[in-house]
Amino acid sequence: MVAFNKFFKSVFLAIVYASSSSALTVPTNSKHATHRVRSIANGAKIETFHPVSTYETFGAGIDHPLRKRGASLEESTVSFINAHLGVETSFQSGFAHDVASHGYAHQLINNVIVSNAVANVAFNTDDLVVAVGSSFVKPTTVAPSTPSVSFDNAKATAESALDGTYLSEIPSTVEYFAKDDGSVALVHVLQIRNEAAGTWYNAFVDAHSNTLVSVTDYVAQASYLVLPIHKETILDGFETLVDPEDLKASPLGWHSDGTTNTTDTSGNNALTYKTSTTNTTPESGTGLVFSYPQSATTAPTTTANVNAARVNNFYIVNSVHDITYRYGFTETAFNFQNTNFNLGGKGADRVTSSIQDSAGTNNADFATPPDGQSGHMRMYLFTVTTPNRDGALENDVPTHENTHGVTNRMTGGGTGACLQTLEAGGMGEGWSDAFADWNEKNSSAVPDFILGAYLENNVAGIRTHPYSTSATTNPLTYANLATLNEVHNIGEVWANILHNVYAALVAQYGWSAEARTNPDGTEGNVVHLHLFIDALALQPCNPTFLSARTAWIQADANRYGGANKCLLWKVFASKGLGVNAAGHKNNADIPADC
Repeated sequence: MVAFNKFFKSVFLAIVYASSSSALTVPTNSKHATHRVRSIANGAKIETFHPVSTYETFGAGIDHPLRKRGASLEESTVSFINAHLGVETSFQSGFAHDVASHGYAHQLINNVIVSNAVANVAFNTDDLVVAVGSSFVKPTTVAPSTPSVSFDNAKATAESALDGTYLSEIPSTVEYFAKDDGSVALVHVLQIRNEAAGTWYNAFVDAHSNTLVSVTDYVAQASYLVLPIHKETILDGFETLVDPEDLKASPLGWHSDGTTNTTDTSGNNALTYKTSTTNTTPESGTGLVFSYPQSATTAPTTTANVNAARVNNFYIVNSVHDITYRYGFTETAFNFQNTNFNLGGKGADRVTSSIQDSAGTNNADFATPPDGQSGHMRMYLFTVTTPNRDGALENDVPTHENTHGVTNRMTGGGTGACLQTLEAGGMGEGWSDAFADWNEKNSSAVPDFILGAYLENNVAGIRTHPYSTSATTNPLTYANLATLNEVHNIGEVWANILHNVYAALVAQYGWSAEARTNPDGTEGNVVHLHLFIDALALQPCNPTFLSARTAWIQADANRYGGANKCLLWKVFASKGLGVNAAGHKNNADIPADC
């Protein structure tokens, strides 16, 4: 999500129903890494909990018990976690790419998985362990493992509390859920969605008390624009692009899944529509020609402008798919495709995009359910200007939104549930801004990046500061988190840090104009995106700034043998994330060998 309000108040209560809310600002930052207040329905708020994560990295790697036995990724993951952490686990998912293999697991208690107690292990190409993250718990009490509340009663509770409908096509489960008082509750787990309201939750209902314990919110909101992906707004000019698909990422192009061929804004990676999924934009000429000129002087709801917006969004979603695919967001890494071409992962989950969605204005959002369920984007109209402006026509908006899908899928093994704490959710916003920033660079220059200026007709954009290498222009550091309690504001800190990492890498290695389609280069923007994507799979569920920083350092060790270790540490330390940073207090220390 890219918020458009500069100020945000949150009610710091577990669940409160009220006809009017008197919001209390969160007084401290102590719960950034474990809690988040979520708005649900009927004026209610719920405070969700995720056990604190531990994270270790091992540079060149350490051995594990099954290394010399040729064990599978599943066997190696479970064996190492059991030996290293002394906790029984159940393998969840895993994948391998060119420099590392990643396994994800849940804690087991009484042979029942603990939903929010997860671990991840990474192995390098020598089959040595290079990272392990864990949010495992040592409970004070554990509920009986047999439900005393029926599923039907739990479903009624969830539907009422969340003002939605149970998705019956997604089977419910019975799991444990670790609570912040040290206890472990038995819960019915079920997905509740209200498509009209744009809500989509995984609900956890206590299987003994029939109360809503927690939710995973699959929706992250934001806003951007579209044209050639390196351009930001329609003011930069439309271009006719011939065959822009990358056939290494989309082997049958953008209009075929191997079974069905299309001639509209639908295909294997994306479906873009207005109001109804059948209300797409058809080709304007034979041979998949989509030429719909846009008029900035007429309302965005005119037929011509709707078609232009749908075509532009379809292009952006597919382009983001192809770029991130090249850098590791593939079928086995839980990406979004209808057909996975027998390359692993779960299919039937292309991104669906609703253009000029009637549910809201002045924003956009993206829902990321688990692998095998479609990601869903909603683009809104912006009402600040006359005529209104369309969020689908500022590229940084749909790019930002799609990036939520990438980061939510790649963190935690495809569950869509591992960027749920306040701090992790904030970094989710930051990664989305940072990827939009990366895409809109067209030379080795690293100018300040301003988000959303066109949509709100404001040269300052929708953030509190431009992203900048100047500490005067953007003074944000890690210590600012001590006073920030809203995900977009927290995200600004992370995005600005990554902007500075990008600048340092480009200054060191130069810039490649082919980076979007060629990940084999040595230039700084190529290196940056490799580390960006690699670190997502390495970091623990619900990472903090500190563990995400450490994942970047380990990603460099895995892919580049630590060649950029000192460069990365110097940039992180310059923004307060030095070796001894902790508790949202700045530290500028770098390793002794730097």
